[in-house]
Amino acid sequence: MTHITPMAAMSIAIAVAAAFLIHWALYWIALRVAKHSKIEPVLLPAIFQPTRWLVVLLALGAGLKSIKVGPGTEDIWSIGARMIFALLVGWLIFRVMRAGKAMLEERADISVEDNLKARRRRTKISILYRICQCIIGFFVIAMMLIAIPGVRTIGVSLMASAGLAALAVGAAAQPALKNLIAGVQMAFSEPIRLDDVVIVEGEWGRVEEIRLTYVIIRIWDDRRMVVPVSYFLEKPFQNWTTKTSDLLGTVFLYVDPTADIERIRTRFVEAVKANGRWDGRVAILQVTDHRADALELRGLLSARNAGIAFDLRCEVREAMLSFLRTEMPEALVRGRQRVEAGEGLARLDVAGLDAISPEITRPSGAAE
Repeated sequence: MTHITPMAAMSIAIAVAAAFLIHWALYWIALRVAKHSKIEPVLLPAIFQPTRWLVVLLALGAGLKSIKVGPGTEDIWSIGARMIFALLVGWLIFRVMRAGKAMLEERADISVEDNLKARRRRTKISILYRICQCIIGFFVIAMMLIAIPGVRTIGVSLMASAGLAALAVGAAAQPALKNLIAGVQMAFSEPIRLDDVVIVEGEWGRVEEIRLTYVIIRIWDDRRMVVPVSYFLEKPFQNWTTKTSDLLGTVFLYVDPTADIERIRTRFVEAVKANGRWDGRVAILQVTDHRADALELRGLLSARNAGIAFDLRCEVREAMLSFLRTEMPEALVRGRQRVEAGEGLARLDVAGLDAISPEITRPSGAAE
């Protein structure tokens, strides 16, 4: 039976108190050094709690050596200390990883206009961080279980059936493993990145978050679409920002075949250049189709990203419609009637003529 004398209890308390004081002193010194060096300030606060309890655990173990305990108590302490040590080390690694992720993301600012490199870096950081979380978590749990002798014995006895169990688990978890492997592959192949503009299943949106097995797309109307990672490696989709966020937009106009195209083209270019959303690259108007009743004009314009391009298209379209309505009404599409010559008599649609102009009289001999 374990018997703790007052002297032993005092030595344990002194050891724990000394551990707290030593840890606080070292942390204070580290903060002073960090202020005069290039050490990131986010790292020290991240490791403060895990390192404090690690120091306390080591001090407690040193203090307990002065106490004579029974074999059972010693075994319990040994197993518990190993499990707690593995848990604290895993906690420390997680905090360091999180601090490192925060530092790297701070250097990759995606709020700037030309943010392709920053988005690429943030995407890799996010995916690799989650992969490392899974790996470290697996090893921490494994180390905690290894500290228990009974679990090791059971594990050895189950080795004979491990092959069948692995096959069963692999078959059941095939979709999850498929997306997990796809996530690792996507971190390096980069079919999508954070804040990319994509068209998925006919929906326009931005990549808001990339998880290890799925991707969250923020649709233009603030809906969220959750897509498996494997989708972006197996199915076609549109990525409007693969190389750059610059984008071309179109404005279609339909005018009368007799319209003055050069005048409309000049006004279109002026409207684009006068708009502050234009990036100065492309502003052109061309005839892209000719029908019997109208000409199709396609205007091309450029902007820094998809959102600005959409607003630019709408504003230029409104400006051109206002121009045609007020300054060139003759260019608007008009309906026409066909008049055909018959055998010595013009065959006219009398009802249509009456509707157009009541003053037009019926030809002599026309049927009622």
